[in-house]
Amino acid sequence: MALLIAFAASVQAAQPSKPNIVLILSDDQAWTDYGFMGHDAIKTPNIDKLSRQSVLFRRGYVPTALCRPSLMTLVTGHYPHTHGVTGNDPSPKYAERNSDLYKQRCAMLIANIDRFETLPELLAEQGYLSHQSGKWWEGNFKRGGFTHGMTRGFPERGGRHGDDGLDIGRKGMKPVLDFVDMAVGRKKPFYLWYAPFLPHTPHTPPERLLKKYRTGDRPLPVAKYYAMCEWFDETCGELIGHLDKKGIRDNTLIVYISDNGWIQNPERNGYAPRSKQTPYEGGVRQPTMYCWPAKMKPADRPELVSSIDIVPTMLAAAGARIPKDLPGLNLLLNLTDGSKIKRKAIFGESFAHDIADINKPETSLLFRWCIEGKWKLLLTYDGEVNRYKSTHPREEMRPQLFDLIADPDEKKNVAGDHPEIVARMAKQIGDWWPVKERQVITKFE
Repeated sequence: MALLIAFAASVQAAQPSKPNIVLILSDDQAWTDYGFMGHDAIKTPNIDKLSRQSVLFRRGYVPTALCRPSLMTLVTGHYPHTHGVTGNDPSPKYAERNSDLYKQRCAMLIANIDRFETLPELLAEQGYLSHQSGKWWEGNFKRGGFTHGMTRGFPERGGRHGDDGLDIGRKGMKPVLDFVDMAVGRKKPFYLWYAPFLPHTPHTPPERLLKKYRTGDRPLPVAKYYAMCEWFDETCGELIGHLDKKGIRDNTLIVYISDNGWIQNPERNGYAPRSKQTPYEGGVRQPTMYCWPAKMKPADRPELVSSIDIVPTMLAAAGARIPKDLPGLNLLLNLTDGSKIKRKAIFGESFAHDIADINKPETSLLFRWCIEGKWKLLLTYDGEVNRYKSTHPREEMRPQLFDLIADPDEKKNVAGDHPEIVARMAKQIGDWWPVKERQVITKFE
């Protein structure tokens, strides 16, 4: 008996005391499109199970509804107007695509990451190994500070936003599972960036899943998107199941979020209005989960959270150094002791897909927004749009105020009924990011 106790103690001592950290990042998925969020058709049993095991925030948000800026926030902990990656590409208006000048501007954009201490770099100070898979825009994975990864990166062929990394999930999970096995074998804590190209287009789900959603009254593009959501869920189940199999789940912090929203256009494989790229709920609202069985008791929390909080919270969980200039909240204590998150408001911003001026983010600024309790205020700007003009009609230039509890679909602008709320929240936005006003109207006339 004494020998068994000694053996168990030695095994426990051999495991890293610091938690493993796993980021699961959906790509282009609406905040409504899960079983646990009440969707009546899409099946997401693995993510539903994770939600029941997590500290769940149904009112989670990302600061901007476009993949590259959103991902850069998740690796640096900064807003797009600070990290400088406000869109996906330099505007081809000022440099023809694939020209030498365009490639030079692409390289300049990637170089923004060099100005920051990234999450993998800060975790490496604590002995963490790290792995990148899936969507990744900022060059080779090593440039982000990852010790291991899949993406070769620009200027390699296909290196715009992931190249080899985009195979994860769609072509199996082996690279990720092998990394977990390696880290466990070396008794090292690890950070895993799992950002598969799912349910992102192309919507090419396996037939076994598509047939579940193909019905006579459901448009085929919608059926394909629904099946993609379930396909993504299956890969999440495989990853989480592997953590269980390795016996490391209790001491692993899993954080779940999507980069931005998506409302499927029923007529084609594209997004509908007020979803991707926009500041409306369909673009920026994202349920957020933190699951660490050894430290966090599952709960369904009503507070507002933002993806800007994820980097400082992960660093705190690892006992790592947290840069003093990070704007997000370290939520670790709130997540472990159940205390209420004390914050007045959250903020966000929308920029054009194509960046007009890499050094002046306000040049492509389209919206800034603030959410305080039930209220959401949108302010509209005249930033330059190149492609995707139809995504940003900006027909209402006056402030837009919505009661998100009574009107979650943002159908009724009530700014005219609450000028004092508009004025107060507009000041909060100005204090958050003081930017030279670009023909923004702050009075409802």
